[in-house]
Amino acid sequence: MEATETMMGRGRDAIDMIVDADSFNEGTIGAKTFDDPEFGPGAVVGTAALNGEAVTIIASDANAFNEKFPVVYAGIIGMEEGYKMAQAVYASLEADKARPVAEKRPLVLIVDTPGNGPGKVEEIFGMNKATGAYQLALAEARLAGHPIVAMVIGRAISGAFLCHGLQADHIVSLDANFGTMIHVMPLTSVSRIIRKDLETLQELSKGNPVFAAGPRFFYALGGVEELVGTIDGMRPTIIEHIKAIRAAKAAGEADKLGPWGRGQLGAEREGRKVRPEVIKLMNQEFAAVAEKYAPSR
Repeated sequence: MEATETMMGRGRDAIDMIVDADSFNEGTIGAKTFDDPEFGPGAVVGTAALNGEAVTIIASDANAFNEKFPVVYAGIIGMEEGYKMAQAVYASLEADKARPVAEKRPLVLIVDTPGNGPGKVEEIFGMNKATGAYQLALAEARLAGHPIVAMVIGRAISGAFLCHGLQADHIVSLDANFGTMIHVMPLTSVSRIIRKDLETLQELSKGNPVFAAGPRFFYALGGVEELVGTIDGMRPTIIEHIKAIRAAKAAGEADKLGPWGRGQLGAEREGRKVRPEVIKLMNQEFAAVAEKYAPSR
């Protein structure tokens, strides 16, 4: 397919394209306000209406720069950004804690990030704690019944995607012709780490999605539920996935959502052929010794 318009670096534009017109109220979620512009400026959080329903929006701003942490720019999720995003999730949980599951507000994650900000200061003070806090917050919100959809519009790279995307119920992505990128690390880095020559990995990546990068390969792995073929298609796709997530949770099929559900989907698409066999073998081995380590009562 020919290259077309890209949404890379346009997280704020994507918000306006997805939500109801003029409905985004940045910096306010329930009773919480984010009124310090110097705290996590690369994280965009707030409340909007989507198809008439209140939703929490969490995005990264590629045009923001965190002056306290020089490596946090161009959409990188730094320590403050991770904590700010986590706070946005917990504010959503608090705002809807008295509502039944069917009325929990959706969370829409707009994903365009080249990674985390692993500067020396962040590592010393706990970058891993910030990203871990955000992952935990999303997992808690998902288990509490909030539908979570991650919309990949540009880059979904490494540990930043781990915290800002992979805990969603469903992940959808603009197709590869929009310049979207999804991977843990480039093949050059994989080559250095596992000590395989780059040419071998490039050959493997042609037919094995584990070694490849991009939304289409990630689709084969079950990581992306749906590829979106047009920019205008982002909004209706997200709306439909929110409905599907709610229906699955109402039917008691939460195991078909989130990380576990994506593993099952990858097996169905034959992108993860070995995973079910490994799980079966591990279950068999555990069952053989379960009485010894976890005796029944």
